[in-house]
Parts: sequence; structure tokens; C-alpha cells
Amino acid sequence: MTRILQYREHDSLMVAVDCIIFGFDGKEIKALLIKRGFEPELGKWSLMGGFVRKNESADDAAYRILDQLTGLSSVYMEQLHCFGDVNRDPGGRVISIAYFALIKIDDYSEELMKIHQAKWVSLNKIPALVFDHKQMVNIAKARLRQKVSTQPIGFALLPDKFTLQQLQALYEAIYETVLDKRNFTKKILSLNILNKLNEKEKESSKKGSFLFVFDKKKYNSLEKENFKFI
Repeated sequence: MTRILQYREHDSLMVAVDCIIFGFDGKEIKALLIKRGFEPELGKWSLMGGFVRKNESADDAAYRILDQLTGLSSVYMEQLHCFGDVNRDPGGRVISIAYFALIKIDDYSEELMKIHQAKWVSLNKIPALVFDHKQMVNIAKARLRQKVSTQPIGFALLPDKFTLQQLQALYEAIYETVLDKRNFTKKILSLNILNKLNEKEKESSKKGSFLFVFDKKKYNSLEKENFKFI
């Protein structure tokens, strides 16, 4: 009883979650933005977010909101940062826990795009966003760059079957640089975490390029100390 009374002496705050969702269109890394459907900042570009319900964890709230926006449940997502500036939301005292997620652009339905007035936007062309959402995107971009160098999360942005050219294009888009094709191919194949298929992707050229798949079991069996993709 004493403990409950002590709780009552403190202010009650609202807790929200915001989702930074990245996709890869084969050339650029893009963020999924929506038009905000309520005040404050009605009609302005925003990340998808919502309040944490009384009977759910922050993680559960983030997965619920991600599912509402994308219709996808089995995606890569992790907690990113807590944003707690006193005046960050003009609607009230709201602390936001940001999450970033990686999805395959082709898995996202056109119907949901229309329902949420959503749009894929290049990270180099992010418009003005509500509150501190632009800061969230920038921190998520830095986290993505940090993690893809040592962990295989980048494969979440690619089709299940991909060419080495597509894989290289992904890393070039993330780091915004051009990588040497020979060195990249040599490095990736030396890791022995890809399985080459007896199939070719022939949309890019008549000759076609062999398709590969990421082998999670091989990756899990590796010693991870000092492991680097590039």
C-alpha cells in the first residue's frame, strides 16, 4: 500500500513507440513515411507510431504498430533509442521509444500504402518531419551502417534469392560509396555463408547472374569474434 502511495506522488507520463522502417529498392535505401492523420501536425509527414497500451510491453506495441502499417510480422526489428525531451510533442508530455525495422519493399502491399497515405522516400530526400522524427531517422541510419558491417541483418532487405551484384548494390547504398567488385566478391564468398543456386537472374542481362541464398546455419556456426562482412 505504501509503495502505491509513493507512486501516486509522481507525474504520469504517456509512452509512445515510433517505427523507422527501411527498405531497399535495388538502388537506394528508403524510409517508409506516412501522412499524419490527426492533430497536432495533421497532414504532415511522419513516422508510424502510437501509444503503448496499459497491458502491453513497448516491444509488443512496436510489433502491433508495424503489423498495422505493413501487414508483416516476421521482420527484423530492434529497439533504437529513447526520446524524452520535455517539449518534443506539443500534444502532451510524451516519451517515445523508437524502433527500426528492415523489410523487403516488394512485401509491402499497395493497398496498405493507400490506407495509410504511405510513401517510400530516399534517405537523401527525407522531407520535414513532425517532432523529432528526422533525428530518429538519422540515428537509425547510423545504427544500420554500424550493424551491417558485422551482422547479417542486411539480408532482410533483399529478396530471398539474390545476385552478388544485388548484394553489393545494397552495401553501396547503405554506405553511399562505390565498392570494388572483385574485392567485394572475394570477401563475401570467403565467408562461406552463401549458397550458390543453379538458377540465374536474367532481367539484368542476357547472360544472367547466378542467384545465391544466405545460409543462416553456416553463419551461426562461425566464430563471431572480429567477424566483418566488408
